[in-house]
Amino acid sequence: MLFVPGFMLDADLWRDVVPALGEYGPATYADLSQDGSIEAMARRTLMDAPDRFILTGFSMGGYVAREIVRQAPDRVTALILIATSARGDSDVERQRKAVVAGQAAGTAFKGLSRSAILSSLHPDNAGRTDILDRIQVAGHRMGGDAFRRQALIERRDERDALASIQCPSLVIAGEEDRLRSRAETLELHNGLVGSSFEVVADTGHMVPMEAPQRLATIIREWLAQQKAEA
Repeated sequence: MLFVPGFMLDADLWRDVVPALGEYGPATYADLSQDGSIEAMARRTLMDAPDRFILTGFSMGGYVAREIVRQAPDRVTALILIATSARGDSDVERQRKAVVAGQAAGTAFKGLSRSAILSSLHPDNAGRTDILDRIQVAGHRMGGDAFRRQALIERRDERDALASIQCPSLVIAGEEDRLRSRAETLELHNGLVGSSFEVVADTGHMVPMEAPQRLATIIREWLAQQKAEA
């Protein structure tokens, strides 16, 4: 299995999910810290990926995962997309990128703010300091250069291109995701021909950290179904 993290996250995102998926082979992880475009991230990931793999992408990693499928469709046996979208940048996101682009490259990176992290969690998880700490630590590991590269990445609208993805696919949404709306995840589900759709209760955007065991169960059961139907 190949796992692709989201914005300012790394392999630690998956640490509580992967142990329950061991029957599907060793896990490998994409490194999104080095590149400044979705296409380049996909190319780098493919260089170190197994010959064939089950592909899982979270949030921004969902964009990278779909680009991986476009670049190497014969290598991806199944696609799992978590808390992500196929929409392009909104006006608000373009304005935010303009602000980041205007900042001096030497500005010290202070990490992701607590308020930004809280907006990614279900309200009931606002007191989960373990999750808050993990996200902040991951941000510091990635560093300021990765933050600027990732913050400026262009996300193009892919809704009209989803039908070209032919591998089995599963779309997973957080029940109260305030960063990616239910409408966005349903667009993915409806655009990916024959895809399955699941909602993880009592979670916000950070599904792999907020409910790793339930997420793993959904993935494991779906993969077992795909195997039975093959």
